[in-house]
Amino acid sequence: MAAQNTLSAITSFTHKTIPQLLKPGHFHATLAHGHTHTWTVTPSNRLKWCSKRNESLCKCMSRPPLQCMPEDTVVKHGKLVESVRELISNDTNDVKFDDLLMVDALERLGLDYLYEDEINQILERCYLQLINKDFLQHGNLYEVSLCFRILRQKGFRVSADIFEQFKGKNDKFVDNLKSDIRGLMELYEASHLCVEGETILDEAAIFSSHMLQKSLNFLDDKEAKMVRYTLENPYRRNFTSFSLLNSPKESDAKILKELAEVESRMVKSIRRTEINEILRWWDDLGLGQELKLARNQPLKWYIVPMVSLPNPTLSQQRIDLTKIVTLIYIIDDIFDIYGSLSELTLLTEAVNMWDIGPVEQLPYYVKSSFKALYDTTNEIARRVYDKHGFNPLKSLRKSWVTLFDAFLVEAKWFASGHIPKSVEYLKNGKVSSGVQVLLVHMFYLLGDGANKENANLVDNDHGIVSSVSKILRLTDDLESEQEENQDDHDGSYVKCLLMEHEYSTINIAREHVKKMISDTWKCLNKECLSPNPYSENFLKGSINFARLIPSMYGYKRNNSFDLIEDDIKSIM
Repeated sequence: MAAQNTLSAITSFTHKTIPQLLKPGHFHATLAHGHTHTWTVTPSNRLKWCSKRNESLCKCMSRPPLQCMPEDTVVKHGKLVESVRELISNDTNDVKFDDLLMVDALERLGLDYLYEDEINQILERCYLQLINKDFLQHGNLYEVSLCFRILRQKGFRVSADIFEQFKGKNDKFVDNLKSDIRGLMELYEASHLCVEGETILDEAAIFSSHMLQKSLNFLDDKEAKMVRYTLENPYRRNFTSFSLLNSPKESDAKILKELAEVESRMVKSIRRTEINEILRWWDDLGLGQELKLARNQPLKWYIVPMVSLPNPTLSQQRIDLTKIVTLIYIIDDIFDIYGSLSELTLLTEAVNMWDIGPVEQLPYYVKSSFKALYDTTNEIARRVYDKHGFNPLKSLRKSWVTLFDAFLVEAKWFASGHIPKSVEYLKNGKVSSGVQVLLVHMFYLLGDGANKENANLVDNDHGIVSSVSKILRLTDDLESEQEENQDDHDGSYVKCLLMEHEYSTINIAREHVKKMISDTWKCLNKECLSPNPYSENFLKGSINFARLIPSMYGYKRNNSFDLIEDDIKSIM
């Protein structure tokens, strides 16, 4: 049940097969195996089924695992969607704090994509009121902190000076805030939207975490659990296994959760279709049978695109990105476990030339792996060209070339016993994390490559791509244990630091790495502030992936990554 709640509350993406209920305009979404659904769209993203209903139902029923929802569920869903829309629609220009609570709840429940226009309108009005000093002038810590967090999450440049009102004459946060547990929790959450140079938010993080830790001594079990979870899993930096909802009214919370539950049931057919498409592709490749020591985890690989791009209309993008994640892991295992240095050098040369010829003399598993990479990349490039009118093959190839070159550098280090300097290791390790390959493919699959200037930012590992890569590499090195038959081929940034004798103990080195991760999040937060050159879908996808990283590598914790995998297995 815990696993089921994970996706119903956090990553619900909706299969809007709603025959007559919602309202008009126009777009297409194509699922695996040619299931093309057409909806119309109004400016407020209300959807209506446009294809012939009987034909769609027959196609749905005749092709497992797609299953049509009962009519009463479809009707219930439509009514709930519109009921929530009425709750957040506001004919006046004034935004109230309850409106922000609704936005927060929709985002935490994974329902925000249903109401993008309404949410954007609320936040734009809120921001204008805030800078005109017509909003929260006498707000308490809880209200001000939540307002700051919600606006910053959407890229609004809200000044951190808004928290100066909670400081005393000694320029420190006043002690009488210590009993405001809800306010301290929200202040702690807000502090994780900090960018470099915002000292007051650094102070807010220290103050709120200290006060919340002390509060654990006198809170009841339920309150203590909420506080402990918030401290361990700040929303900005973690994909949490459950959400602590802030709701203006109990009735509103009830209808939101009810919609989230129905929404979750309705999208199982999409997830099931995507997973089966991925499993068929993986079985057809045959690499799982050929590479017995390599990781064979297609369901786990699906989690990254599923969490990064939860919007239900991005089905094909999730399938394609799962293939990319799969190939990154398989190539990594070939370098770590199977290939000799001479074989890996020939393989890297083949990728640089984008020619299968050089690998003909290599073992079959190397040839089949390169062919899978070659065919999949070319297929994605053709799909992007057909849909968006530009060919990204050169950029996609470049991302693979840089990854293979980085893998080969590490293979040579391992073969020679060389331990690089920490700066050298991290520069190469950011590339060998595979993040650039993933985000470059995501960027183009979302149709964002038409602007060459923006494309160059992604292709050359600037900004968001660099930050997410660094977060993954440092988190992996900090948290991962020797497992999965890897025999410590990958090295470790912590080990490099210790070898340089800069840090006397491993604990000091680990604390240094944690600070580096925190500082990198500040850079990532800054990159996401408006104006920026990226689409909203790419920003969301990059941030969601970064939020998932602690769960991917938190082996010692019961984390949401494992719960999500259990949930995926349960719908098969």
